[in-house]
Amino acid sequence: MSAVLLTPPVNEPLTLAEAKAFLRVEHGDDDAVITALIAAARVHVEAMTRRALLAQTWRFVLDAWPRDGRFAPRIGPLRELVAARLFDADGTVRDLDGESFVVDVGANVIAAPCFALPVPGRARAGIALDVRCGYGADASDVPADLRQAVRLLLAHWYDHRVATVDGALVPASVSALIAPYRMLAL
Repeated sequence: MSAVLLTPPVNEPLTLAEAKAFLRVEHGDDDAVITALIAAARVHVEAMTRRALLAQTWRFVLDAWPRDGRFAPRIGPLRELVAARLFDADGTVRDLDGESFVVDVGANVIAAPCFALPVPGRARAGIALDVRCGYGADASDVPADLRQAVRLLLAHWYDHRVATVDGALVPASVSALIAPYRMLAL
């Protein structure tokens, strides 16, 4: 299964002004650096937790349906199934009825009866599911401790623009803040 980001978030969990206030930076010389570090810190927290902090759309490409009919995207929190498509052997795309799927937001699963799922016509990348993930569109929708993890990571990277002596890229405080949110792969 592969995942492709279709629509990135339109905002970041911190504004430039919030970040500069947290860093106690009063000049504008580093605005571009700080803006880039905010995005990098968000992406890092998302990668470590396997959760989209802000609303974004992803495409998951599958070779076949899961045997139990339950697909668990590797990114959460799941919000909705935007589109489901099946590819025939000649590459023709067929849209599937989204009403035949159940989106279990709590379990982060998209489910459908196994017997009702059509078989894709090609052996590889025969199924594409577009899903919307994320806590919401605004920074205020992101849990406070994940926003704090972004702040701390931003500050660490701003202060240490090269690798530290001990090789630590992430302070222990960031790891502790994101630990309860990590979605583990089995």
